Amino acid sequence: MCADRKPVSTAGVQRPGVRTAAAVESTEPLVSPVNSHNEWDPLEEIVVGRLEDATIPSDHPVVTCNIPPWAARLQGLAAGFRYPRMLIETAQRELDQFIALLQSLGITVRRPEAVDHRQRFGTPDWTSRGFCNTCPRDSLLVIDDEIIETPMAWPCRYFETLSYRTILKDYFRRGARWTAAPKPQLTEALFEADFRPPAHGEPMRYILTEFEPVFDAADFVRAGRDLFVTRSNVTNRMGIAWLRRHLGPDYRIHEIESRCRTPMHIDTTFVPLAPGKVLVNPEYIDVDHLPGVLNSWDILIAPEPNPIDERLLKVTSMCGKWLSMNVLMIDEKRVVAERHHIDMLRALETWGFEPIPCDLLHYAPFGGSFHCATLDIRRRGTLKSYFD
Repeated sequence: MCADRKPVSTAGVQRPGVRTAAAVESTEPLVSPVNSHNEWDPLEEIVVGRLEDATIPSDHPVVTCNIPPWAARLQGLAAGFRYPRMLIETAQRELDQFIALLQSLGITVRRPEAVDHRQRFGTPDWTSRGFCNTCPRDSLLVIDDEIIETPMAWPCRYFETLSYRTILKDYFRRGARWTAAPKPQLTEALFEADFRPPAHGEPMRYILTEFEPVFDAADFVRAGRDLFVTRSNVTNRMGIAWLRRHLGPDYRIHEIESRCRTPMHIDTTFVPLAPGKVLVNPEYIDVDHLPGVLNSWDILIAPEPNPIDERLLKVTSMCGKWLSMNVLMIDEKRVVAERHHIDMLRALETWGFEPIPCDLLHYAPFGGSFHCATLDIRRRGTLKSYFD
């Protein structure tokens, strides 16, 4: 280093891409780009998941408890490997068409970053490879102007929200609230040893203990000041209690009892479509045991899903047949629904909706359909109560 070289002041110089404290704490009022209170207000901005480098999830018991024993054995052999290219390519074509449809409706579409999900990671207690970021509905929950990162129970999804951090930071800088629920330890204490799903007629039981709060956002649906939740193999009572306490007295959370023997995510069981209208799964829901706040609502019984004859899809799907219910509301009338499920499309028309048929059948091996594959960021509406 030259001894007589004068130091150069960097005061007032901002490096490209770096926001100063003054910029972050601007005195100008911020208008949050995040604003969503329910499942049906007019949709303006949405996040859609990615398929790149999707990796078959681990054979951890919390993953395999939701699939048949023969499938669990195959899972153990394939876990940690990338999904076959032909599965990804078919699903990608459908996903691209879905994104184009959303954009043609004037909806802004944001995407997470592509990451290598085969990378191994861990905590002091365990290691795992990743899964994918196909379903933002699972890891992020939007309530009003707040985005909450959820404490998911699958170890292979532990760092999934990192691929959304560029989007989250952008929303935060523009005025959104950004919260992360307590990161779970996911030690053996959270999981029941030698768990076996209950047979029909047996009392309901879950693989999760109450060691710590865990929940997937997809176990909740929103209807203004009221939320509905199903306890499941990824959401425990402590997780529900954490969210209830976090949201405070302005919100009520109602539990929906499910008869599903391997429950995971509410959006193929109980789906609010519009004020006063909710779609329910007749196999999983006893309508006589719904929360009393729904007494004034129309309970729409989902038709039996149309059979899927494609053998490879039936073997590789991570979802049950009721994925036909996994629809996305554009507004109170228009709804994106799977083209294959003709009976659902007809039922929606009968109930006064305007279904928009679209293909996303081959997304099922990656965890869902239209509702799972998205996260509505902004819907044009205000917070209100839809119940007495």
